Order: sequence, then structure tokens, then C-alpha cells
Amino acid sequence: MASDIEIARAAPLHPISVIAANIGLDPADLVPHGHHVAKLAATTLARLRSQPTGKLVLVTAINPTPAGEGKTTTTIGLGDALNRIGRRTVIALREPSLGPVFGRKGGATGGGQSQVLPMDKINLHFTGDFHAITSAHNLLAALIDNALHYRLPTATGVPLDARHVTWRRVLDMNDRALRQIATGLSSGSGAGNAPARATGFDITVASEIMAILCLADDLADLQIRLARIRIGRDEAGTFVTAGDIGAAGAMTALLVEAMQPNLVQTIAGSAALIHGGPFANIAHGCNSVVATRAALALGEFTVTEAGFGADLGAEKFCNIKCRSAGLAPDVAVIVATVRALKYHGGATLGELGAENPAVLAAGLANLSRHVENMAGFGIPVVVALNVFTSDTAAEHAMVIDHCRDVLGVPAHLCRHWGEGPAGAEALAQSVAALADAGTAAFRPLYGDNLPLADKLRTVAQKIYRAADIALSQAAVRQLALFEKQGFGALPVCMAKTPYSFTADETIRGATTGHQLSIREVRLSAGAGFVVALCGAINTMPGLPKQPAANRIGVDASGMITGLD
Repeated sequence: MASDIEIARAAPLHPISVIAANIGLDPADLVPHGHHVAKLAATTLARLRSQPTGKLVLVTAINPTPAGEGKTTTTIGLGDALNRIGRRTVIALREPSLGPVFGRKGGATGGGQSQVLPMDKINLHFTGDFHAITSAHNLLAALIDNALHYRLPTATGVPLDARHVTWRRVLDMNDRALRQIATGLSSGSGAGNAPARATGFDITVASEIMAILCLADDLADLQIRLARIRIGRDEAGTFVTAGDIGAAGAMTALLVEAMQPNLVQTIAGSAALIHGGPFANIAHGCNSVVATRAALALGEFTVTEAGFGADLGAEKFCNIKCRSAGLAPDVAVIVATVRALKYHGGATLGELGAENPAVLAAGLANLSRHVENMAGFGIPVVVALNVFTSDTAAEHAMVIDHCRDVLGVPAHLCRHWGEGPAGAEALAQSVAALADAGTAAFRPLYGDNLPLADKLRTVAQKIYRAADIALSQAAVRQLALFEKQGFGALPVCMAKTPYSFTADETIRGATTGHQLSIREVRLSAGAGFVVALCGAINTMPGLPKQPAANRIGVDASGMITGLD
């Protein structure tokens, strides 16, 4: 069987101007990055904001497993299939991070006949958006350390306190050795680099600047949000922002081009806007508002995805992105596979190829939970069951019957990995029919005025089915302070393992009645949400024992290999 990269190389690539013309764009609307990638011009983005918008389809999934689900592949396959049945569709995706590309997951451009191209460029440096975000983040860190070194007064009139700086540095790589570091150390010659202090690195996709870029309306809004970033306290105990040390303008300058969405194509020739990429386990997990709005203006349908399972990415898409941008999904697609459902039912990886109705029935509880949760947002749901060769007809029938008879939602077998758009045509017809029916009545899970702790509790109880939350004493104090300072109306962003409804990644299925431990909360004043760190989650992942990087190389012709 051909690998994803081999399939991608064999696919025809059209000039990006041809793809743009298919969705009503002229060459003047593009800022080319080679023959097959372009950014949308800033003037084009401004014009599109006044145009009518199409219907929004959110693709999400059950909790991810080592067995694979194929959410991005389904997002692409569905978009291709909607175009196949004559419904002009633009796909809106996140940009891949180098962390998972070289780490546990590998690339993030779909698979088989449902990929975005050129997959090697998209998976690696692409148009430099992540590098720009990294640079803007670390520029702020450098300005902070410079202000500390010279004891410069901030806008508060008082110097920063080195003991209370909260802004760390970032790198778009999994590197556990950088989680805690010391900076400001002096050389043996006595060169002055002071003050020495403890700090660390996060991964770029966890940066508040990533979240800000993905939620900002335009460059003006971007700069306002950047200026609001809290970086620590001054020596009088007053909170200090990036604006207080004069950093927001230079940071914005580094992000001008990064604010423009990237236009690429699928193997089938559909247009795809790829822009931004916050993780859903440690951030809000959605592509940019700017890209989504542009896609909605350019197509009858926009198909987008939210990171990891519906308990993380889709919940944040609804409670954070839609609330901030005024968006409302018309349909939600939940992706599952028989193999993943059996894994959630208790099977080991070695047992997934064997038919086991009892284990599959147990695993269906995970799918049921996600369907119920998405319906709770007032969004009609369709289940996409990606087909593997090890599946049996009886297993397929069991899942489809459960969806129809127990959950009351349609489910469709999907073969777009091998067959391309034709393999997702039934799914596309079902999605289009539901969207056309106009039955969606979208509503966020909680109101703005609910206390922050109750917002956390609402997500834990209604989405994770926890009995309650367990806040550390530090988290209790932090939440009270945020509310006292006027941030109580912000939504919450749960930083939690994607592999379980609990904070323990080893607990599969759809457990209930557990306690969700929240050890720390952080204010992202620029992005506009409060982050809750649950369990052992951290904001700088490490590489696995056998990272994907060990399989990646370059052949004699200069072509990249192993990037699947």
C-alpha cells in the first residue's frame, strides 16, 4: 500500500491561481508563496467581511486512540465530497505544529486520497506563520529581560519584579529539557547578564500569542489584544502588561503577514484555508477566526475541524471561538472507527483486528457521550464511521444501528481515504440535508455572568460527566483575583489530556462520577479566556521513546521521506 507522501507526490498540483478562481478570487486577491501556496491579501479579507456567509460544518471526533480515527482526513474528504455533489465548499484547517510532526502523531495534512497539498511544505515550515508567532513571543521575553536588566520603569512608573515575571519563552518543538531553565547567568569573566531567574519554555502552539492571532478580527484588534497580555508584576505588586513595556507595536509588526490565511488545495482540487494552530489539549484548538470568516464568505459550505475529541476541541470551539466571533455551527460531524471504539471498550491494540461484539458495545458509550454533548449545544449531529479493512459488516451494522436506534442520529460508512470524494458522498448528502433543514439552535454551554469556578464545574459535569471539580487552594485564590479584577465574564479553556474524559489518560470509555483536579488557573487577558490546568497536563510536551523524527529523511533527489 502506498504511503501518504507517495500518494501526495503522485497527485496533480494545480497552480494556486486556478484554485483561487474556483472560489471567486482573482490573482490580485493573492500573495503568492511559490506556485501552489498563497496568502489572502489584507484588502481581500476586509472585502470578504461584508459578504453573505455560507453554512458552517464542524468536524470533531471521539477521544483519540492509538488505533486512529482520521478526523482531519474526514474534514478534507467531506469538503471534497460536498464539492462533488455541487455544493461549493471551502475547507478551513489548522496549521501543523512541528511538535507532533516529529513526535507521537506525525503529520497533520490528512491521508490517502483525502490530503491537502503540498503536504511536505504544510507539515514543515509552510509560510512561516509559526516562526513569526515564536519570534513575537520571544521578542516580548527579550524585552522583559532587558527591562529587568536595566531596571527600566514600566508604564506603572515602577520597575518589573524579577520574582513575579510569568511570561516564558516558546519553541515549536517537543523538548522536555526546556520546561524549567535558568536565565541571566553570568560568565566566568563576570559579564553582567543579571538578574538570574528561573523560567522555562512552552511549545509555540500553547503561546497566548497563538490564541490571540486565532481569535483577533484584524491587525488593529491583534495589537489591542497583544497589549493586554499580562507579563508579571512590578515591584509595587501591580500587574504589568506587554503594552506597559512598549512591546505591542513591534510584536504586531512581526505578525502582519502571519495574520493572512494560507490558501492551498486538496488532492481533489478543493480550496483549503490553513491558518493558525493552537492545540486543543493545552489551548483552544481551532483555526483562526479570520480564516473561518473568509471561508464562509467564499463558499456555500465551510468545513472546519476542532482539535482532538469533542470533549476538548469542539467544546472550546463552541464556548470560546463561537462566543468570541459570533459564529454558529449548522451541523457537527463526529468521527469514529470500529477499531477505536473497541479500544475504548477495553481491547488491547493487538486485539483490535478480531471481531468482538461485547467490546464494541462497551466502546459505543464513548461515541454516545460525544453525540449527546454536541446535541447539548443545539447542533444537529452526523456520525462518520471511517472504514478499515479489518472491520466486518456486522461491526459496521452494529455502530450504524446504535446511532440510528439509540442515539437518533444518522451514521455513514466513509471510505474517502482510499476512494477520495466518492467515498464520503453519503456523508456529504446527509450533512447538506441537515444544514438545509435549518434545525440548528446553537447555544454555548454557559453564560458570561456565571462565576469562573462554576464555568469550570459546568464543563466538567456536563461534558466530562464528573461529579465535581477539585480546585487547589492556589486555583481558588487565582479565580477570586481574576473576578475581582474584572475578568469574571471570560470563558474558560480546559487544559486536559485528550485521551480520556478524566484527567488520567489511561482511563478509556465514558466514565462518570470522577473528580476533575484543577491544580492551577492562568489568565490569558489578550486572548480573552482563563486557562485551567487539569491533572498532569503541561504546556511543553516531550518526545516519545520512538519519535516520528527517526523515520523522516531526504532521498538523493532532495525529496522528503517518512513524513506520514
